[in-house]
Amino acid sequence: MNPVLDLVAIALVVIATVLIGVYGLRASRTTSDFFVASRTVRPVWNASAISGEYLSAGTFLGLSGLVLLGGARGFWFPIGYAAGYLLVLVFVASPLRRSGAYTIPDFVEARLESTLARRVTSVVVLVIGWLYIVPQLHGAGITLQVVAGLPPWIGAVLVAVLVGGAVAAGGMRAITFVQAFQYWLKLTALLVPVVVIGFAVGGGPHPVDTAAVFPPAAGPAGVDVYETASLLLALLLGTMGLPHVLVRFYTSPDGVSARRTTVLVIAMVSAFYAVSSGMGLLARMLAPDLARPETADTVVLLLPARVFPGALGELLTALIVAGAFAAFLATSAGLVVSLAGVVSQDVFSGSVRSFRLSAALCALVPLVVALATVPAGLVSSVGTVFVFAASSLSPLLLLGVWWRGLTARGAVAGVVTGAVSCGLALIVHAAVGGVGIAAPYLAQPAAWTIPLAATVTVVVSRRDRHGPPARADRYLLRLHSPERSI
Repeated sequence: MNPVLDLVAIALVVIATVLIGVYGLRASRTTSDFFVASRTVRPVWNASAISGEYLSAGTFLGLSGLVLLGGARGFWFPIGYAAGYLLVLVFVASPLRRSGAYTIPDFVEARLESTLARRVTSVVVLVIGWLYIVPQLHGAGITLQVVAGLPPWIGAVLVAVLVGGAVAAGGMRAITFVQAFQYWLKLTALLVPVVVIGFAVGGGPHPVDTAAVFPPAAGPAGVDVYETASLLLALLLGTMGLPHVLVRFYTSPDGVSARRTTVLVIAMVSAFYAVSSGMGLLARMLAPDLARPETADTVVLLLPARVFPGALGELLTALIVAGAFAAFLATSAGLVVSLAGVVSQDVFSGSVRSFRLSAALCALVPLVVALATVPAGLVSSVGTVFVFAASSLSPLLLLGVWWRGLTARGAVAGVVTGAVSCGLALIVHAAVGGVGIAAPYLAQPAAWTIPLAATVTVVVSRRDRHGPPARADRYLLRLHSPERSI
């Protein structure tokens, strides 16, 4: 590796991020610009931005490492990540845009006419967002440590400061430009090395052992049915519970535009997952010695130099490093801008000034957590967030959009039940590593925590003497009415 070249690549990404952010800042003037980019983001641009923020450290670094470790089992994650947008497309994309809300708590309060439901939702949104930012900061620290030998805290601080400053300066409109650019940079940063390495493998003396790439034990015959089904359920429903994903649909001009955006996102993220998984398959052939939990997340950074020891390998590594930092910045920025909107409206005055203060706070909290914790596997860390989001928010959103009988008490009971049951299961599993036959149900709790949360929501709503809000029918008509600008 060439640390100087890698640091130059990072510097160029940082400079490009700042310059594009400054361009977006010039267009950010109103409160609506800061919260939802004045609802003027067209499908291609919005899809690029959503893909940019959705493809996180867990995808850019961790997915290849997961395929390296688990072979065919690793493909369940990209399948779930991409297919989750199908559910978003079918169930919530257009209705959420038609709601006219700025944030998920805005939607919940308008739908249920309850301040308590809004506050509970806000707390859960903040927990999900902060848990998701921490792996991005860990990934930045790992990258700088591998390529330049720098202490991990430097990468975490660098990303947190850049993201907090960019979001505070320009809000959603500025971040949209940045994230769209970073998606195409990330795709290029992995696609070029995969193609080059693939050609080298195809024309070089590299024997391909199919049993090593796709071992039978890691294929369908070796899959645990419960754990796989629970994981897929979490990934599918968790996508619609991610605050930084949903808030972007509020930036679309109308519901039709939101649906078109979602279709484009499915194509864009699927293309990236194919490339990232391909890098993992190449690593299984060329770097099987890195198939260890402590080194798997670094395989993307180390593989080019293994195949091309020299200038070409250094250039490819620098390109990957640039893409990795784009992943950390894009996802963190999307999370911070969505969380800043929640904090600004629920804690402060909802003004541009309070939005900027909230952005700084929302970047600082996960930075403190990242500096105080040890990095775990990036994919598993991100997967935990999906499980929590699916258990706590997805039943609320689905029922809020499609069921008239939902009440505020039912919503609060369901969100709390899903969040607490999922949180306890994951904490117990992390503390004791499983409890006999209950181990898989604690490691992958989505298959029972999501139905539990949904059941509690329905039962409590049915038994609520106050019933649904008086204006529920009118609000649902707005969500599902034929397309028009709102």
